[in-house]
This record gives sequence, C-alpha cells and structure tokens, in this order.
Amino acid sequence: MSFALPTLTVSQMFGQRTIRPLTAASLCGITFIKDRLIAIDSIKGHLLEIDPTSDNSRILNPHQVEEFLDVTGLAVWDDTLWVSRENSVYLCKLNALDLEHFVTLPYAADGIAVWDTTVYVSCQRLGYILVFDRETRKEITRFYAPGVGIENLAVNQEMLWICDRIEQSVYAMDRATGELQFSVLTPFECPTGIAIHKDEIGKESIYVAYATEEPYIRDNPNADPSHELTFRDRTFIHPLYYHYQPDKRYALSNGYLIEMSYAEEIAPLDEVYLPDVEWRIALPSETERQKVKHVEPIGIPFTEEVVEGQRVAVFKFDSLAPGERHIFGWKALLEVRGIKYRITPRDVENIPELSPELQIRYLVDDDDLAMDTTIVRRAAREAIGSETNVLRKMHSIRNYVYDQLSYGIKPYIDAPDTVLERGVGSCGEYVGVLLALSRLNGIPCRTVGRYKCPPHSDFVGVPLQPDFNHVWLEFYVPNFGWLPMESNPDDVSEGGPYPTRFFMGLCWYHIEIGKGITFETVTSKGARLTKEDIPIGDLAINHIRFTILKELPPF
Repeated sequence: MSFALPTLTVSQMFGQRTIRPLTAASLCGITFIKDRLIAIDSIKGHLLEIDPTSDNSRILNPHQVEEFLDVTGLAVWDDTLWVSRENSVYLCKLNALDLEHFVTLPYAADGIAVWDTTVYVSCQRLGYILVFDRETRKEITRFYAPGVGIENLAVNQEMLWICDRIEQSVYAMDRATGELQFSVLTPFECPTGIAIHKDEIGKESIYVAYATEEPYIRDNPNADPSHELTFRDRTFIHPLYYHYQPDKRYALSNGYLIEMSYAEEIAPLDEVYLPDVEWRIALPSETERQKVKHVEPIGIPFTEEVVEGQRVAVFKFDSLAPGERHIFGWKALLEVRGIKYRITPRDVENIPELSPELQIRYLVDDDDLAMDTTIVRRAAREAIGSETNVLRKMHSIRNYVYDQLSYGIKPYIDAPDTVLERGVGSCGEYVGVLLALSRLNGIPCRTVGRYKCPPHSDFVGVPLQPDFNHVWLEFYVPNFGWLPMESNPDDVSEGGPYPTRFFMGLCWYHIEIGKGITFETVTSKGARLTKEDIPIGDLAINHIRFTILKELPPF
C-alpha cells in the first residue's frame, strides 16, 4: 500500500514559521519572484534566495557584492530587479544584475515598490513617498509618509503597504490616492522590509523582515569575570496576520496564547496581626483584543466580585497572624493580539456631549493628581493651546508631556505637580500627568495595566518574568468609546517627532487588567488598608510569570 503526500501551497509550507536565514546579519528589502523569497543583507551586500522551510540561503550576486552594499529597498516587476541605495534608485535585469541608474533624490531613498510602470520610493528625510513614471523617470505625485521612521514598501493591485521601523507598524494606503486605510502593529520591533506573496490559488500573504541588535551574555575566558554583556545581530522574517474591521475602526494583528500567573507570598517586613482579611486582586479583562479563556486559583480558592465591569478575585482569611505564611493568587490563560484604531480628527468633529456619569467619574481628581495646583493647571492650558478637537487635544497633551518629561524609575510615585517640576517620571508618573492634563481639558481618562509580557515570543514554553510592572491609560471619545494610549514608550527622541504606534494602539504583549479600578487592595475588619497603615509591599512579595504557549493562527 502506498500513500501520496498532500500538495502544499507555499503559504502552507511557510506556515507560522519564523524564517531565520543562515549567515544573514541585517535583512532590509524582501520580495518574491513567484515562490522564490529574495532578500538583501544590507551589511554584507548579499542578495539572497532563501528557502523558507530550511533557512538555507544562496547568494545570487557572488561577483557584485560591492554594488549591493547598503541597499535598503528591493522590488521585482517582470524580469527587472529594483533597488534603493543611498540617495538613488537603480534597476537591472535579474539574469545580469548590472545596476542602471533610475533617479536620485536629495536625501536617502529608503524603500521601493513597483507596479507596472509606477515606481514608489520612500524618503524619511523628505517625509514623503515619491511616485515616479517608469518610462519618463519623472515624478508624478507624492504621498505623505504615514510614520516618522525609515519606511520600506510593497505593493499589490490596490494597496501600497508600508512598514515603518520606529512606528513598529504596517500601513495600508490606497496606491492611487495615497489615502491611508488602516494600520496594524507588527509583533516584533524594527520592521525593515515587507513583501507580498500570492499563491497558486490567488491568496495573498504578507511577510515582514526585522533587523536589530540583541544583548546577550558572552563567555570571555580572557576577562575577569568571564561573563560580559555584548550585542549581536538579530534578523528574521515572519508572516504578518491582520483582520481589519472598518465598522469598529480598528485592525487586529498577530497574537499569542499566553499563560499568566500572579501570586502573592505573605512575607511581612514586620510581623503584624490582621483580623478578618479580604485581599482583592483584579483579574485580566475581556476586551476586543484580549480573550480570557480560563482562570484558576493559585494556593487557596477565591470568590469573584465585579467592580465597575471588571472581574476581581477575593481571597479571605479569618486572620493573618505573626509567623503565618501563605501563597495565593490566580493563573489565567489568555489570547492576546495587537490592536490599532484608525480614527481621524474629522471623525470626531460632531460628537455628543459627555454623559453626567462620565463627567463625575472621570473628570475629577480621585487619585492625588494635583489638578488644583498652579503648575498643573498652567500645563493643561499650554498643552492644547487653542485646539478644540478632542483627538488633536489628546495628541497635543501627549506630545506636551513627552516634551516636558524624560523617563526614569523611582521606588515610589510622586504627584503630577512634583513630576512636572522635576522633569523626570516613571510610567506611572507619566500616566498621572496625562490623566491630570486630560481631565482638566474635559477628556475622560482612566488607568490600565498592569504588566507587559516580556516580548520574547521565540521562547515558547519558557517561563518569563517581567522586570517591572507597567501602566498606561485609556481616553474616552463619545461614539467611539475607550481608546488605548501608552504612557511613555513612544517618548523615544528629544523634542520629537514622536511615533504614534501606541496612540490608539497596543501590541500583543500588553496585558489589560482591572481597567479603571485599583489593581490590588487589602481590607481588615471591613476597613481598607492604606499606604500609611501598611503598604501591600510590606506585607507580601508578588511573583509574576508569563509563559508563551503558541502563536495564534491567522484570522
């Protein structure tokens, strides 16, 4: 008896596999010639043909490596290869690879895409994507670049696809008009190349290249101590999955099945006696991008409460006596994806008034926000100037805070007036300032967090521990609801321009827990313990662990 192996499409062969070409140092432009995956290693000048099932690669330009050094963009149309290098664009026949000059820009030509006789070239310094006619070599038009970083390009029948290194995003733009349709967050940082593959049944799949450096511990026998921190190149190609929902104004992207554990270990700094204790810990939230598949207790059972729509685990003790020790908490199984909203200032021009409930709950100082101090009130006025559009106001407030603050970690959180005077803040202090300025300008805001899964999706099945907790916020826009905004990660450059990857967007590693409520509280005999009584950190040590189980399948 004999068995025939099924015929697989290239997309099925690629599957969800991360492609890591042997010897590659920094992949930038990538493209497909039918089912052949072609990439440029900018550092080495190697034009590579990569086997996506084995990571084996072959150098296609063994005698023209010098000519391909520092090439960043790559495109193919018919039998012609197009590349961008330094300020110029070149083309050549695939069977010859003798580069012919096409056009030179005043600044670096970053990425290139070709569709028939139309040539698209991205230029970060100009802030545009330039569109040329192949025959005349003249510029036809130009589109605004959607992001602030270096961008690479790919194109299909209707869309120009743009990946941006700093924005950690892929944008879908109408290739005829330059109108942005939607964007998605990539599952990894620093996307450097993008390509579209069409299989034999006409299904299109998007692949993105990434290139960066990663730190690692090197064993150096000549050093004392022998272990030293250094960096190495990290480059690979991974499929991009997305699902755009125009009616909901957002797009979801790659995600992972993650097991998260949060446990408290009773270990007081000073032994205390607490009678009739209820210890509350918020549970992960159910959202558009985060699905809670299962929750179970750790150590001792808990009951559940719902506080302002959020699930909370309640652990009860008759008492906590000196010398008594417990471990308790919860373990959750989560499906988490990236999300990015596409809402424009024009969309929010005629929104209804805020409800009284929202005003009472989310426009007040309920968390030591120093909203009545002179410095905070002045900052609230300066942040928006004469702007009246709620989306532009929120964006202006964010940028103002980024201009005023730089990131720094402290063991405690100061009020916004102190933070503004100091000019340095942790993520929680960024959130405090953002909450204060937004609420003073009539924009409801609330805190969200409390952890990010370490973004090491390579380590499937390996327990991962975050270095710090983390908080961000959501702001409310009538007709659109609550929209996410990171606290400080987009504050990446002195004075901007600042990326907007996490302005109305979150990546897969953001874990949403207890939106708008306190993450953890302790009561004794019905009275809530405050920091002045006994800080929770003086009673117990928390243990947080993530395990990435697998990547979620395509939509």
